[in-house]
Amino acid sequence: MEPRRLVSGTALPLDRSDVDTDQIIPAEWLKRVERTGFGAGLFAAWRDDPAFVLNQLEHQGARILVAGPNFGTGSSREHAVWALEDYGFEAVVSPRFGDIFRSNCTKVGLVPVQVDDATGTALLRAVEADPALVVTIDVAARTLSAPAAGIEVGFPLDDFTRHRLLEGLDDVDLTLRHADAIAAYETGRPAWLPVSSA
Repeated sequence: MEPRRLVSGTALPLDRSDVDTDQIIPAEWLKRVERTGFGAGLFAAWRDDPAFVLNQLEHQGARILVAGPNFGTGSSREHAVWALEDYGFEAVVSPRFGDIFRSNCTKVGLVPVQVDDATGTALLRAVEADPALVVTIDVAARTLSAPAAGIEVGFPLDDFTRHRLLEGLDDVDLTLRHADAIAAYETGRPAWLPVSSA
């Protein structure tokens, strides 16, 4: 995955609470075998409404999604995170996330920024009022700021997850850091055990 050190740009305000993973990417999109192309199905049921915020020209190109509380609840489908990232989002801001959704975000480089309710509401209103508002998320410093709206707050991010995001390390990358030890172990395995064809 790509390293995430600083995410800065405009934001899209999704003023809805309790958005579950089926609303993020409906089940009919789960038949794809690759991890790309899911952006077209992002919020598919809601995008039929021309007034839906994702359809508004002033929010095209937004890199940050600002959502209401309890974002990403429901099933554990990774596809929800893939859809957000494929669409172009690099971070999601919410007062609360579904636990599995939050974990899935960190494994592909989508930064989950949890803020308190008051900050979440203030940021939503600020982005609604000014679609050109620049929001900056500094992963290293664990801060979110929107200076033009008078918002600057810290957000929780454990050291290991912060390291993964800053270095761009997904689960495969973490495993490959031990490639020499794995290779050494494999050379000492009994001959009767199965071997990798790779």
